Amino acid sequence: MSTAHASALQPQAAGADARRLRRGTALGLLGMTLFALTIPMTRLASGSTTAPQLSPWFVAFGRAAFAGVLAALYLLAVRAPRPSAAQWRVLALITLGVVFGFPLFMGLAVVRVDAVHASVVTGILPLVTAALGAWMLGQPQRPLFWIYAGVGCALVVAYAWWRGGAALQAADGLLALALLLGALGYIWGAQLSAGMRPEHVISWVLVLALPITVPVAAWNSPTVAVQPQAWLGFAYVALFSQWLGFFAWYRALALGGTVRISQVQLLQPFVSIVAAVPILGETVDTPTIVFLLAAMGVVFASRRVAAPARGQSPP
Repeated sequence: MSTAHASALQPQAAGADARRLRRGTALGLLGMTLFALTIPMTRLASGSTTAPQLSPWFVAFGRAAFAGVLAALYLLAVRAPRPSAAQWRVLALITLGVVFGFPLFMGLAVVRVDAVHASVVTGILPLVTAALGAWMLGQPQRPLFWIYAGVGCALVVAYAWWRGGAALQAADGLLALALLLGALGYIWGAQLSAGMRPEHVISWVLVLALPITVPVAAWNSPTVAVQPQAWLGFAYVALFSQWLGFFAWYRALALGGTVRISQVQLLQPFVSIVAAVPILGETVDTPTIVFLLAAMGVVFASRRVAAPARGQSPP
């Protein structure tokens, strides 16, 4: 290839990269927004301890059952290849995190605390995911990264302690479990997506869980009438939070790169809190904003000093 021809191709390649990044950023913002509405919509579906609606067990397992049926139809329509035996094992681990663990413990928590509280606590999910990923995948990090991780966790604990009237609540423990299991599900999902189409990963996960999600959802189905908005919240978390949101998010990471696109997650707790105000009628006070800004600052700083990931497989 001549030097002139190669020089002519460089602007074209740069333009293609820029278009991929713009498309990836747009899809990343869409996926982040869809996920950000999960907390207020889950509380809308479940209600509170004083005004219960759908059972948190029904919301968690029912949303996965509904999405699982759609995922099965999608996999048949696109003639997706069946996973290998090794991939099935990882899919089972992902199921524990993003189908059972995070939705269930989040649902049990938000009937006890408001969506604003849950949004602040779960705002460090990217940091928890990064810390667990570094440990599980054997990726050494600078001491400053672990300092930021400790500070971020301390801020969340301090906020939960303050909101609980100088005491931690049971809901805070449930939120911690949701964070832990959600982070593990993201880590395993990201690893498996390197060898499978991301849309297929989440769809096979949901299909794999159907033998459990369908009977548990049926057992916990409502026996009394609930408000229409509760069904609206349930429909949202089933269709968008549990399934289609992953389509946009994983595709965004593939187009724009994990490091650049994942930065939009910093906006997620803000979007969750802003959404909770009109959807649930909740209010936001100044100390909550201060804690949230501090936690997001720590998450951002930790990403600046995090070592780049190496292409390792989980142990």
